[in-house]
Amino acid sequence: MTNITRIDILNASNEKLLEISKNGLLSLNLDEMQVIQRYYKKLHRNPTDIELETIAQTWSEHCNHKSLKGIINYDGKIIDNLLKNTIIKVTKELNKKWCVSVFKDNAGIIKFDDKFNVVFKVETHNHPSAIEPYGGAGTGIGGVIRDVLGVGLGAKPILNTDIFCFASPDFSNNKVPEGVLHPKRIFKGVVSGVRDYGNRMGIPTANGAICFDDGYLCNPLVYCGTVGLIPKNKSFKKVKPGDLIIAIGGRTGRDGIHGATFSSAELVKNISASVVQIGNPIVEKKVTDVLLKARDENLYNAVTDCGAGGFSSAVGEMGLECGANVSLEKVTLKYKGLLPWEIWVSEAQERMVFSVPKNKLKRFEEICKEENVELTCIGKFTSDKKLKVQYKGKMLVDIDMKFLHDGVPRVRINATLKTPDFVEPIFEDSENLTASLHKVLSNYNIASKEWIIRQYDHEVQGGSILKPLQGVQNDGPGDACIVRPILSKWTGVIVANGVNPQYGKIDAYHMSASAIDEALRNITAVGGNINNTAILDNFCWGDPTKPEQMGDLVRASFACYDIAKVYQTPFISGKDSLNNEYFNTELNKRVSIPPTLLISAICVMKDVRKAVSMDVKSAGNLIYIVGTTYNELGGSRYYESKGFIGNNVPVVRPEMGKKIMSNLHEAITGGFVRACHDCSEGGLAVALSEMAFAGGLGMKIYLKKVPVNNVSRNDTILFSEANSRFIVEVSPTHQKDFERTMKNISLAIIGKVTRDKKLEVFGINNKKVISADIYALKESWQKPLRW
Repeated sequence: MTNITRIDILNASNEKLLEISKNGLLSLNLDEMQVIQRYYKKLHRNPTDIELETIAQTWSEHCNHKSLKGIINYDGKIIDNLLKNTIIKVTKELNKKWCVSVFKDNAGIIKFDDKFNVVFKVETHNHPSAIEPYGGAGTGIGGVIRDVLGVGLGAKPILNTDIFCFASPDFSNNKVPEGVLHPKRIFKGVVSGVRDYGNRMGIPTANGAICFDDGYLCNPLVYCGTVGLIPKNKSFKKVKPGDLIIAIGGRTGRDGIHGATFSSAELVKNISASVVQIGNPIVEKKVTDVLLKARDENLYNAVTDCGAGGFSSAVGEMGLECGANVSLEKVTLKYKGLLPWEIWVSEAQERMVFSVPKNKLKRFEEICKEENVELTCIGKFTSDKKLKVQYKGKMLVDIDMKFLHDGVPRVRINATLKTPDFVEPIFEDSENLTASLHKVLSNYNIASKEWIIRQYDHEVQGGSILKPLQGVQNDGPGDACIVRPILSKWTGVIVANGVNPQYGKIDAYHMSASAIDEALRNITAVGGNINNTAILDNFCWGDPTKPEQMGDLVRASFACYDIAKVYQTPFISGKDSLNNEYFNTELNKRVSIPPTLLISAICVMKDVRKAVSMDVKSAGNLIYIVGTTYNELGGSRYYESKGFIGNNVPVVRPEMGKKIMSNLHEAITGGFVRACHDCSEGGLAVALSEMAFAGGLGMKIYLKKVPVNNVSRNDTILFSEANSRFIVEVSPTHQKDFERTMKNISLAIIGKVTRDKKLEVFGINNKKVISADIYALKESWQKPLRW
C-alpha cells in the first residue's frame, strides 16, 4: 500500500507556512504559501507532499522568472513586468521576419535557409557547479543540449558555447570561507565537466569566454549554450489529447531532487550534493539519435526535455492546454526506495518526454530498441485541463492546470538607483608603457585560454570554419567562431558573446550596453552582418528583493531595450539566474556576485568563404583603427593593473556603432580587409599585440594619428576600452576601396605591418612608448594559464 502524505496547511499560521516552505526546500515566500493555502481551502482538503512539490517547481524563480515579471517600484516609477517591457518589447517592435519563434519554446529559432532554421539557447548551472564542479558543469551542458533537442520537434546540436566566471585561481587558501571550494578546484572541475560531456556527445565546443573576479568566490557562474539545426517543417509542436506520455533515456534516481528550487535560493553551508544531477553523455547521445530518427519518421506530436523540476515540469508544461494523467509506478528507476514525490521531481539526467499517438508507439519502441535506449509509457494526455498523478492506484496529484501555471501571485519589489563612489585615479602618463602592456596582457581576463580550448573538440562534425584559436601557429584569440552545419553548402552560423562584469561595478546600464556592443563587434570582426543577427540575454544577479540589486537589474534591462532597438538586433531567448549569494559566516553577512549579463549573438552568414580572421597577414599592409577613442578607462584592465576601478565607464553610442559595423561588414564582404580584430579588454594596445603575435609579424604604430575625443595621454589612447572600435589590416591595393566603403566614419591609418617581429608604438609627441618583441608579448599572454 502507498501512504498518502498530506501537509497540514489549512489552519497553518504564517510562521508555520514559512516553516513548511523552508523545511521542504520549496523556496516559496509567504504570499505564495498563502495563495496555496486559499486554493486548498476551496478544495476542502490539505495538499499532498507531491502537490506542494509540483507547485514549488513550477513557481520557482528558475522556471517562472517571477522577479523579472513582477511589479517593480523603481524610485517611484512602476514597472509592470520588466521582461515584457524591455527585452520582449524590443523584439516585438523590431518584428524581424527571419525570427521564427521567440520566447515560446525551449530555445529561440531564426531562419537559416529555405529548408532549415537555426535554434539557440544559453542556460546557467551556477549553484550545482559551486557544490560539485565536474557534475554541475557537465549536466549544465547536457541540459542545454536537451533544450535544443526539445525545441519544436527536435533540433540537431551543431555547436556548444561555454562562458565561465571564477574567482582568481591564485586566491589565498586561508581566505576561502568554510564550505567553499577553492576557485582553482572549481575552475578545473568545471572545465573538465564541460569537456567530457561535450566531447562525448560529438558536438564541437567552438566559442566561449572566461571572467575572473573574486566576487565569484562563493558563486561561480557557468553559462552553457547550444546551437542546433532544425527542418523548417519541424519547428513547432502541439500536444494532442489521447497521446501517450512517453519517457525515454536515463532512469530516475535521487540525484537532482530540488534542483529547480535550490537554484532559486542562496547557497548555504552543508547543502547535500544530491541536488546536483549525475550525467551520462553516452546515454544522451543515444537519446539524440533516437529523437532525430523518430522526428524524421513523424512518430510524435511534441517533445520536451526533462530538466528543471523533472517530470513535474516536463509533463506539466506539455499538458498545459489539455491535461495529463501520469502513473508514477511505471517510471523506470535506478534503484528501489524512491518515494513518489522524489520520482516526480527528480532531475535525473538524459530523459526526454514525448507526446506519441498510440498507433505510432510500436515503431517508436523499435527505434529505441535499435539504439539500446529505454522507453516507458507513463500515462496519457487528457482533455480535462487537470494535472493528475497516481501511484499504484492512489491519486497523489489533482491540480487545475490554470492554477498551477497562472496562480502564482505577482511579486512586488522595490528598486533604487545605486550611485558608485569610485573616482578617476590620477597618475603620470609614462613615456615607457612596455611594462604596462606586459602586465595587462598577463591579466587572467585577457591571458590566453589555450589550456582550456585545447581540451575541447572544436572540429568534430567537420564544419568548423573559424576556430577559437587562429593565426600562423593557431594560438591567437579569435573574435567569434563560424561553423558550416551543412557541408554541401557555404552558408554558415557565427556565434559570439559579450560580457564584462567589471563595468557593472560602476554602472549596470553601461555594462549591458557594452556587452551587446562587444558581442556585435565580434560578429562583425569575422565578416558577419549585424542586420541579420539575433541576441540572447543571460542575467546572473544577487538577491532581487534588495532594492539596489533590483535597481541594477532594471537599468541593465533598460539598456537591453535601448541598444537593441538602435542596432535592430532582436532577442530570441534568454534566462535569468538570481539569488547568486552566499552567507559568509566569517563576515556574518550575505555576499553577492558582481551583477553579470552575458549577451550571446548568432548570425547566419550567407558565404563563409568571406570570413576573415584576426591575425595580420603580410608585411607592408596598412593598419587602420576604425572608431573614435574616448577617455573611458573606468573598469578597464589597465586601471585594474594599477589597483583602481575608476568611474569613467565605456559608453555605447549605438547610432555611430551601427553605421561602423554595417559599413565594415560591407568592406569585408567586398574583399577589402585582410584581418580584423575588435578593441575590447585592454584596448588598442592588446588588440595590436594579439594581431601581431598571432600573425608572426611586427607593427609600427603612431598614436598621434588615432581619432580621439578629449584624450591627450598615451596610456589613455592605448588602454581605453571605448566601444565600437576595430583594428583592420588592409592591403595598399585596396586602400581606396576600403576608405570609400567606410566613408563618413571615424577612422585613420595608424601604422603598418612589418617583418621585424617587433611592436613599436610612437606616442603623441612621436617618442617611442612601446618597443617589444612580439614573442615576448606572446609569452606574457600565454604564461598565466599555461597549466
